Amino acid sequence: MIRALFLLFALLLPLPAMAQGDVRVAIDTSAGRIIVAVHADKAPVTAANFLAYVDGKRLDGTSFYRGVGGADYGFVQGGAQNDPERLLPPIKHEPTTQTGLTHDDGALSMARYAPGSATADFFIVLGKMPAMDAHPDAAGDNQGFAVFAHVVEGLDVVKAILTAPKSATAGEGVMKGQMLEAPVKILTARRVP
Repeated sequence: MIRALFLLFALLLPLPAMAQGDVRVAIDTSAGRIIVAVHADKAPVTAANFLAYVDGKRLDGTSFYRGVGGADYGFVQGGAQNDPERLLPPIKHEPTTQTGLTHDDGALSMARYAPGSATADFFIVLGKMPAMDAHPDAAGDNQGFAVFAHVVEGLDVVKAILTAPKSATAGEGVMKGQMLEAPVKILTARRVP
């Protein structure tokens, strides 16, 4: 009963104000709706890439397939999983030192191998993960990951995905044991007013 009242109250509240230059996108999943503010002014290359996948309906029918961490700290990863039918060319890397964005609670960031290899897969952070930001003074690949958006509604859905059961055997290398037993479908991803 209390949860139902809380949900009703939450529905009556206006959505958080958007910053100028932000584009709102609703990601409807089999676990519920996640609304994100895409920071087109701060991360123009990465934001344009994500919006190209949204506008081309290339994320429809994909899934959130990976969860690392638990409850309130970690990340979930989703996207096209290298499906050649869905992929657009890789994009130039926009490090956090360039955009001023950070891996804080609700941040969306591009999954990648080397800098400049990001395509359609992204992850959503729960908690603060400064180790994922760019660290130019560090050795090796110090470019971090490219933050381009933040969740403005639906962090409860992200938490539910993160805590979903994982397969003990699926995944390769560091991903072994991090793959969801039942991936959460991304039904649609659409711009919303």
